[in-house]
Parts: sequence; C-alpha cells; structure tokens
Amino acid sequence: MRAMLIDRIHPVNEDIPVLLEAECAVPQPGAGEILIKVNVCGVCHTELDEIEGRTPPPVLPVIPGHQVVGLVAGLGPGVSLHRMGERVGVGWIFSACGVCEFCQAGLENLCPDFKATGRDADGGYAEYMVVPEGFAIPIPAGISDMHAAPLLCAGAVGYRSLQLANLVDGQPLGLTGFGASGHLVLQMVRHVYPNSKVYVFTRSEGEQRFARELGAAWAGGTTDQPPERLQAVIDTTPAWLPVIAALEALAPGGRLVINAIRKEGGDRDELLHLNYERHLWMEKEIKSVANVTKGDISEFLALAVEAGIQPEVQTYDLPDAGQALLELKNRKIRGAKVLQIT
Repeated sequence: MRAMLIDRIHPVNEDIPVLLEAECAVPQPGAGEILIKVNVCGVCHTELDEIEGRTPPPVLPVIPGHQVVGLVAGLGPGVSLHRMGERVGVGWIFSACGVCEFCQAGLENLCPDFKATGRDADGGYAEYMVVPEGFAIPIPAGISDMHAAPLLCAGAVGYRSLQLANLVDGQPLGLTGFGASGHLVLQMVRHVYPNSKVYVFTRSEGEQRFARELGAAWAGGTTDQPPERLQAVIDTTPAWLPVIAALEALAPGGRLVINAIRKEGGDRDELLHLNYERHLWMEKEIKSVANVTKGDISEFLALAVEAGIQPEVQTYDLPDAGQALLELKNRKIRGAKVLQIT
C-alpha cells in the first residue's frame, strides 16, 4: 500500500522533505482488531509536533494521521462490534487499557496506557490501517467522508474544550487561534449557546475575516482587547503569547481552557512576564485539555448532524501531505486540511 512516513525528527521547512513516501505491506488485523480501507484523513498541527519532536513517536518510522474515515475491510478474530463495509472513523485515541480507574469512569483520555493514533501506532496517512474495534467510531449518515474527518479531532477536541469551559448561555466566549478546531467551536457555540457572543483572537487578518463570516461578534489580533471581559477563553494555538493575552481578557472567575497537545518554544519567555494581578488574580482558572475520549467523538458526531455543523475543507492528494503540513506551519489556513487517500 501507499503510505507517508515520519522517518526522523527534524525542523519542518522547505529544505527538508516533511514526510517520506513509501510502499508498505498492508497490515493484518489481530484479535479484536479491524482493518480499515482509508478513504480520507485529516491533517492536524499535532503531526508537526510529532515531526519536530515536541511529542515524538516512540518508534520510527511511523505512519501519522489521526482523523481517519474509511470502510471496514477486514475483521480480526473475536470482533463483534463492526461488520464488513461499515463506515467508521478513528480519532487521536487509538487505545487505552480499559481497566484502570480512568477508563472505568469513561475518562480513557487520562489512562496511563493511552496510545495515540499516528504517533504510538500507525495512522491514516496510508491506504489501510488497523485499530482495536472499540476505538473505531461509526460515522452517521448525512456527513460526507471529507467533512467527517476534521470532526474526529478538531471537532471532538473542540467539543471537549467547550464542555470544560463551563459556559452558561449568554456568557461571552473567546477563541484564540482560528484554524480547524476554532471554526468548528464557533459553530457549536451558535447552536448550544445561542445567546453567547464569540470573540476571536488571531494574528491572521484572513482568519479574522473568516471568523466574522461564521458569526463572530468581534475578531482582532492576539493581544487586542475585546469589547467586554470574557467568561471563558479556549486557546487552540501552539504558542505561549496567546495564553497570557487570554488571561488578561478573562472576567473575574473566568476560565482559560488550553486545547493544545504541546506548546512551541518561540515566545515562551512571555511567561516570565506573568503578572499575578493582571493575569491570575480574582479566581481565574486555567484548565488543560488532554486528548479525547471515545464518548467525545460519538457525542460530537451526533451534535454535528443535529446542528448541521460542517467544516470548511481544503483537499490534498496523499503524496501532497507534506505540502499541507508546510502550509499549516506557515499559517496558510482556512478551515481544515484533508487528504484524499482513495
């Protein structure tokens, strides 16, 4: 099968091939696993984090990709949850132990044996992949493959972020960064909290315009002050400066939810300028988002159908995955990027 591999840790730039194109053996499902013929796979900033070493794969080479939509093409021994030809999706969560206190509580995202798709196990930048059957989520009718892919990560982790924001309808919400996850969260808010205004912070004027097109009440630069103090802010950026700016924009008792696997170096010295009175006083909170659960993905897919949430997508052929990641690195973003595999 065709596949794109992460074969080494390196900076992502125009001078080094981002991914290695390769021919690989089609994987075979073991006990309790299914084989998926991949139709599409979303492109995520986390792939950059893997390649550049902020969340490095434990073994190289590895096939990245964790927003996978395809058809069940093989059943391992003992599989009972899926049938041949069924359309399924796979998100960032590839597997968890199933027996620890977190798994038993439905918080398998916190499991000490959590494994990530496309990092700890081969993912969807390929024509086929295998996954434990319990972590393949049926895709509802009414969502195309291309639009379903970003919902599995950008949408599901955005859904978890919004849950953790503890917003009440009518309270103002801020979004820092406006890529794949941010533009889906804005659509969620308009459905779940119709009386809440959304304020978007992004350095890209194009993303600011896009946010206004989707219904943002205001859109400005990363450190601009919004028209009112915010009850919650969801940060989807890979940088530190937006964290400081978001804390300053919070109302007393407000909560900052950081939706990022890792933060890049760059401007982390901004943390040295954290001012207690301006940024943390008045019982402000900081909450991180750790991965997603199977429930997050299933619940959000149902919400997306109910609310008519649909990502804007840019499509690429599988061999152009490196180009898509370069564009993501350079902030050439409008919505989500998706690879067409078959």
